[in-house]
Amino acid sequence: MSNIYKEIAVNGLWKQNPGVVQLLGLCPTLAVTTTAVNGLSLGFATALVMAAANGSVSPVRKFVPNEIRVPIFILVIAALVTVIDMSINAFAHPLHKVLGIFIPLIVVNCIVLARVESFAAKNSPVPSILDGFTMGLGLTLVLGLLGALRELVGKGTLFSGLDLVFGPAAKQFVLTVIPDYHGFLLAVLPPGAFLGLGTLIALRNWVEIRKAEKTNSSTPLLQPALHH
Repeated sequence: MSNIYKEIAVNGLWKQNPGVVQLLGLCPTLAVTTTAVNGLSLGFATALVMAAANGSVSPVRKFVPNEIRVPIFILVIAALVTVIDMSINAFAHPLHKVLGIFIPLIVVNCIVLARVESFAAKNSPVPSILDGFTMGLGLTLVLGLLGALRELVGKGTLFSGLDLVFGPAAKQFVLTVIPDYHGFLLAVLPPGAFLGLGTLIALRNWVEIRKAEKTNSSTPLLQPALHH
């Protein structure tokens, strides 16, 4: 059983990562990641929705008629997204204003429906919740890394906007990595998002290629038997 959970976690975080492997949910990935805080915030909200959606659909999967399963799944996701949206609006209103329409758009994010349809509708609740959360966490890592990369190149800082989540006192934790930096506008514009995502995809593919090469080189070649 632990091997199943390990495989689910590895798939979500690396092998089937939604951001750099499946390339799902590109709209928020490219639009929101102007800073690390924005990317991590939307990613974590998506992870919570995915875990809750999978956990809600899995127990009732056998009672949902096959013909209307997709509308029912979308209604469940929409209800959960509404709760998340209103919670962020209540407890982190400045962040809610920054993320804007992309929080409600989690409803139509193909990652959420894809995991509900392909995993939660076929598996028991605990693995389904883990699958949803790890897939969301994998997306969160991509959004956070992309946001950090764009923010660092574009502004020379890291974690700017942290006060939007934790209040004015959190401003002291913003890191100025490059002092007296005049900024690089392209990084925080849409072309910077495409270039940054392409860089992350290339790095992930490079790691996989190197891993495959090491595996092949460490595999001993079978010598043909000599016949006398």
